[in-house]
Amino acid sequence: MKVFITGGTGFVGSHLSNHLLQKGHHVSSIGMSPVQKRIDHQNFTYISSDTTKPGQWQEYVQDCDVAFNLAGKSIFTRWTAKAKQQIYDSRILTTRNLVEALSANTILISTSAVGYYGDRGDDILTEDTSPGNDFLSKVGIDWENEAMAAGKKGTRVAVTRFGIVLGKNGGAMEKMIPAYKSFLGGSLGDGKQWFPWIHIDDIVHASIFIMEHPEVEGAFNFTAPEPIRNIEFAKSLGKVVNRPAIMPAPAFLIRLFAGEFGETLLNSCRAIPKRLLKAGYDFRYPELIDTLKDIVNQS
Repeated sequence: MKVFITGGTGFVGSHLSNHLLQKGHHVSSIGMSPVQKRIDHQNFTYISSDTTKPGQWQEYVQDCDVAFNLAGKSIFTRWTAKAKQQIYDSRILTTRNLVEALSANTILISTSAVGYYGDRGDDILTEDTSPGNDFLSKVGIDWENEAMAAGKKGTRVAVTRFGIVLGKNGGAMEKMIPAYKSFLGGSLGDGKQWFPWIHIDDIVHASIFIMEHPEVEGAFNFTAPEPIRNIEFAKSLGKVVNRPAIMPAPAFLIRLFAGEFGETLLNSCRAIPKRLLKAGYDFRYPELIDTLKDIVNQS
């Protein structure tokens, strides 16, 4: 199949691109960098362009069978008014332009995030749960609406609400493992908030599962079946790297130095992948301790 990926050379995108290439698909990826050096394959095409603007890049979309939408400016920054606008535009405008270019009878698998639900305490959050009302919830609502508009063209659409993606050499673990090995690991605040996580391998295989099953569409929580509290995550990672998790980051310092973004780090999100499990997806890494051992042993 011909596959188009926005953000195809990022942490998640490069894993997905490589797996699709191994399966014999042709992959075209678009990003902001003038060149990319992460993927070298005869069936891989890289396009450099700004997807928040219409352009010639959309011609590649018209020829694809499947589009994966992974683009979006990182939220891991202090949220100034400018930064928030960039976070919003990079997702909403990219998705709008992608949908505009899609042909009928294609497949669109578009990223969202569990930030859609906001801070929900101990509530169990399924795909049918209503959204929150903070900034990331607003981004998620608009992001998903732009993607679902492709259904009017006859496109099969799935939106994938990512939890915290855990994997080697990228994502949250890239900075966390060195910190823990240096005895600087610990919970965020009191650590009672729920921590929705997922192994990078399950991100990739669940995405391809949706692609390969024509009856599957709609919203999906991309989180492991058993969410845990942040303090338990900290203890588990400390155990795996053989270091005590004794350096919690006080909530007031997180809010002081990270501002509004810091507040979201303390949010509680007990999301479960109800619809993904019902569709028949079998998680490769359902347990956190096995996930952490796999990642740390590769590092």
